[in-house]
Amino acid sequence: MVSVQSRYTVLPSESTPNQKLFSLCEQIKLRTHAPLLYVYKPHPHHDASTMVNILRHSLGQALTIYYPLAGRLSSTQGGRWELHCNAKGAQLLEAVCEASNLDDLGDFVPTGLVSQLIPNIDYNVPIEDTPLLAVQLTRFPCGGVTMGVALCRGAIDGTATMRFMTTWAKLARKEILDQVEKKPLHDRNLLNSYKLNSGLHDHTEFNPPHPWLGPLGGKHTEFVVEIVKLTDEQVKKLKHNVNKKNISSTRRGYSTFEVVAGYLWRCVSKARYVGNSEQPTRLSTLVNCRNRMKPTLSGYAGNAAFPTVTRTCSFGEIMHEPLSYVVDNVSVAIERVTREYVASALGYIEKVKDMDLVRYNFHYPAPSVRRVPYKGNPDLFVVSWMNFPYKDADFGWGKPLYFGPGFMDSEGKAFVMNKVGGDGILVAISLEGSHMDAFKGFFYADFDEEFLPVSKL
Repeated sequence: MVSVQSRYTVLPSESTPNQKLFSLCEQIKLRTHAPLLYVYKPHPHHDASTMVNILRHSLGQALTIYYPLAGRLSSTQGGRWELHCNAKGAQLLEAVCEASNLDDLGDFVPTGLVSQLIPNIDYNVPIEDTPLLAVQLTRFPCGGVTMGVALCRGAIDGTATMRFMTTWAKLARKEILDQVEKKPLHDRNLLNSYKLNSGLHDHTEFNPPHPWLGPLGGKHTEFVVEIVKLTDEQVKKLKHNVNKKNISSTRRGYSTFEVVAGYLWRCVSKARYVGNSEQPTRLSTLVNCRNRMKPTLSGYAGNAAFPTVTRTCSFGEIMHEPLSYVVDNVSVAIERVTREYVASALGYIEKVKDMDLVRYNFHYPAPSVRRVPYKGNPDLFVVSWMNFPYKDADFGWGKPLYFGPGFMDSEGKAFVMNKVGGDGILVAISLEGSHMDAFKGFFYADFDEEFLPVSKL
């Protein structure tokens, strides 16, 4: 059990611009918060009052640089977000966990006690009163600590979040920031200016989710969360076998993320299969577009992660075609997101009349946007947290020994992350309870068998 001892509102330490920011990309994001968990091993300098004071002081400095995070979202006509930089501040919580030590949390599966390490955001209050950033420092009897960070998805993406955390940590260590770190780009018009008035692409990523065909395969629809692992050797074997059969028209090999995402899609489809071979399914992901734009958006501190989806396949295709076929569908979806595609997407978003519906279509079955009772999910949403520089989040008491999501609030979602020691990857995944055991069985099956044709079911 985690109990909160103190709450602080941290304001920017200096005056900041009072302005309103509007980004077309951020219109498709949820008002909910991404839950990041940083875990730190016991350290002789883990004095509670000292740590909190360091965090409060340095956070005030960081919010002077990343001042939009001290503001609030507001909802305008048509359900669109506007970010008001009004310096209302971020929340910092001090908590203790007296019943458990860090070792008791095992692999930090984002559920149960681990989810209590993330600040609890009350979405029943008006959006104008909801902080965009909340941080919870939790102390354990062993001397270890965790930092749970909740950052509003409608204000910032993963890449900008990592830069913010690196800046905050350097300030906590009293190090001097370089000129790039001092001046992140907050002007949302930098991205809006790429907008095309006429769409060049069919933006299927905003189409309604596929309906579930047939029985659910279980009496309950509650989802469970697990962490599964692949070693470097297993990842190399997957990539080697898939790239031997590369069917892409491009010359490059499939990336680690593409291979792992395709492998997950196949394993999940097998686990969900209940005789419904014709069940439509697709895989969704996000693409950081900063370096895909011309000129690039280096240092952009808002949202530049755009959704993309594979073409619609069937369970039968995913299960019976070679894995290279599945992976290629993922690769094509990612490669599709060019400068022109982003510009077309921005034009599409601008013309949307019901933003809540668009958010629902992409983020289904997230509870915060669900419009109909949950009846099963044939799709998969895979997010890459690979190569995030989370080890830079050293606030003076050492580098994190673990980084990952603090909780998962919807079914059919997976986070792909690097292991701390560098040996392979971790995947945090949420599935219906009736499907999870079957998924793990397929995931850990002999990899050689994965490339043999499967029998018709």
